Amino acid sequence: MLRILKDFSLSALVAGFVAVLIGFASSVAIVFQAAQAAGADANIIVSWIMALGLGMGATCFFLSLWYRSPIITAWSTPGAALLATSLGTISYAEAIGVFVFAGILTLLTGVSGLFDKVMRLVPLPLASAMLAGVLFKFGLSIFDSMMSDIFLVGIMLITYLVSKRFLPRYAVLFVLVAGVAFVLARSDGQLMSDVPFSLGAFVWIWPEWNIGALIGIGIPLYIVTMTSQNIPGVAVMRSSGYQAPVSPLISWTGLTSIMLAPLGGFAFNLAAITAAICSGDECHKDPKRRYIAGLSAGVFYWFAGLAGTSVVALFSIFPATMIAALAGIALLGTIGMNLKSAMADDSNREAALVTFLVTVSGVSFGGIASAFWGILFGVICLIIANIKFK
Repeated sequence: MLRILKDFSLSALVAGFVAVLIGFASSVAIVFQAAQAAGADANIIVSWIMALGLGMGATCFFLSLWYRSPIITAWSTPGAALLATSLGTISYAEAIGVFVFAGILTLLTGVSGLFDKVMRLVPLPLASAMLAGVLFKFGLSIFDSMMSDIFLVGIMLITYLVSKRFLPRYAVLFVLVAGVAFVLARSDGQLMSDVPFSLGAFVWIWPEWNIGALIGIGIPLYIVTMTSQNIPGVAVMRSSGYQAPVSPLISWTGLTSIMLAPLGGFAFNLAAITAAICSGDECHKDPKRRYIAGLSAGVFYWFAGLAGTSVVALFSIFPATMIAALAGIALLGTIGMNLKSAMADDSNREAALVTFLVTVSGVSFGGIASAFWGILFGVICLIIANIKFK
């Protein structure tokens, strides 16, 4: 406890809060769609949010504390999107079976150590290029949002530029305050009156097993979670200089998925976008003290889970333009840092550029996300470039 108090900083606390805010607000609607596709009623949907908040809170807090690194976890957003379009033909109990099965596959991947070995073979410039590609659209979202709400986004961007010049550690905090203040002022103070204050309740459903669903939905859920979430998540840690062992992290997310699946915790994984917010210079200049952001995110995720319907309603009142602009501004430094790292070495530059472009393109072959193909194409370019002819 004394160590935590010594390392505590307001900027790291804010980084954790912003990560939770963006994580919930940017994709909670997709989780709703997935739950509804599974046949969940209102009470079960609240149980999903509570289970996800509990799981992310526990893994963020304890893994960050144990490894003294900002380990940020999240629900699988592409997994939720997959479920929203795939669960309509099976029962809710069979959907729970799918979640448990995907969690078992993730746990086995972590325990075997295979994922860690593969990720260590990926050169840092390619990992940085892939991460920059994943985050690139968030940087663009600042200016896309500005087209829809020029005053809100303009104020947030100017606030960032000014605070970055004079108080860089608190730049994201000032941007958040400016955005919230502007939204509340524009609503004449009526916005908060629409938020109900109540706690939810867990709903436990035992899994049932449908072989067709396990193969047709469970395996794709596992694949998209590993390729779209865990690969970028590891890239964030590596590009920020954190060398926490990957296999135990993957194992814990898989075990958490298995344990919380009957409550609605459909898939947990390493985060990329929100992890980047908690592992950059804006969080804290000293990398050894950024783990406080992971502890902070864990606590805020717990609050979000316990509050259930109230937190979902609270996050939903903020306009999409504000959330998009906040995410993009918070990630500007990380995007720049990774582009620099990717292109610094002449011998890897072309392969890194291919990785970046493929990732940005959003191409998807066989339902596997562009982050995976970006790395694969980049490695192929690197191998060809290093072939030596006698």
